[in-house]
Amino acid sequence: MRRFAFIGLLFSSVLALAPASGAISTSAEHALIMDGDTGQVLWAKDAFVPMPPASMSKLMTIELLFKELKDGRIKLTTTFPVSEAAWRTGGSTGFTRVGDNLSVEDLIQRIIVVSGNDACVVVAEGLGGTNDNFVAMMNARAKQLGLTQSHFVNSNGLPEPPGQAMSALDLAKLARHLIYDYPQYYHYFSVRSYTTTDQGKQITQPNRDLTLDKVQGADGLKTGHTDAAGYGITASAKRDGRRIILVLNGLRYPQYNNDYFPNIKRSEEAGRIIDMAFREFRQYRLFKPGDVVGQAQVWGGTEANVPLTVKTPLSPVMQVDSRNGMKVTISYDGPLKAPIAQDQRVATLVITAPDYPPLSVPLYAAHAVQGTGFFGRMMLGVSALLGKH
Repeated sequence: MRRFAFIGLLFSSVLALAPASGAISTSAEHALIMDGDTGQVLWAKDAFVPMPPASMSKLMTIELLFKELKDGRIKLTTTFPVSEAAWRTGGSTGFTRVGDNLSVEDLIQRIIVVSGNDACVVVAEGLGGTNDNFVAMMNARAKQLGLTQSHFVNSNGLPEPPGQAMSALDLAKLARHLIYDYPQYYHYFSVRSYTTTDQGKQITQPNRDLTLDKVQGADGLKTGHTDAAGYGITASAKRDGRRIILVLNGLRYPQYNNDYFPNIKRSEEAGRIIDMAFREFRQYRLFKPGDVVGQAQVWGGTEANVPLTVKTPLSPVMQVDSRNGMKVTISYDGPLKAPIAQDQRVATLVITAPDYPPLSVPLYAAHAVQGTGFFGRMMLGVSALLGKH
């Protein structure tokens, strides 16, 4: 029987081959919709290749900061000094000043809400000692998290030095990790504005993620823009217990010469697709742990077949129009050779449907099958020669 390589419940390079659905389209050059609960990729457009992530790469800087907080190595009240190098950092600013000592909580808001490039350097120097050390930490952590299409050269996503890259898939995976692994800190992504004092004047900057006020259930995460990247957004929204994660990048608005109107257009596009995702995609419950989903033939065992089951609930999410064309197949190298242990992984279940990235999940032996021993195998061999088995 033909063997299918295990793809994985959450992510797969095979997803790049999945066609984009006619029901969903975007002018963004890179796009991906993910089901928040399962991490299942629901729809993608050129989402599995590295691209310039611009300020969306700040999510990696935030992840390292959240990890240090969760591990108890720092506190929200811990302070980091502002160096001249941080103060001189160009682009969007958190209005840091040389000699200031800023709390971690303050820096989180300067990075998330106003996308302060200078605040990222303060964090990089505070956690890594130097920018180079922090970049090494970013790349090592990305590897731990399975962000295989990411490479970092700085903490903030500025185009210099060149080489910063992430795929839409990696951004979605990172966003999901931030949401579910750091629930105690995720609320910072919903902060609407940040106020600081610069040279005696109070300066209030709004969150650049306009989906927070324009899209039902939106609660984060990060926008980004450079000339090379175009306009991008990693966004998430939760409605009626369901969560959708969206990544868009490479939106082009050359007719506008400032960020205000592109920010509106970007949030409108994100909102349109998020609304469509909640409307078009449904969860279909197929099997729960303990359900027998099929049988696999066994050779040299006390039983001719072994029942197959899943270890986790299998409830794929797909477009309503794809459901009628869904096919579920079981593949394994067979017959399986006894002995077989209970819960041994022995097969793969493959789900396909129109306009749906192929989804594969492992199948396990529902119970053990003992071997027949030497004489039993000899008798099976004789039976096979006689054509009786």
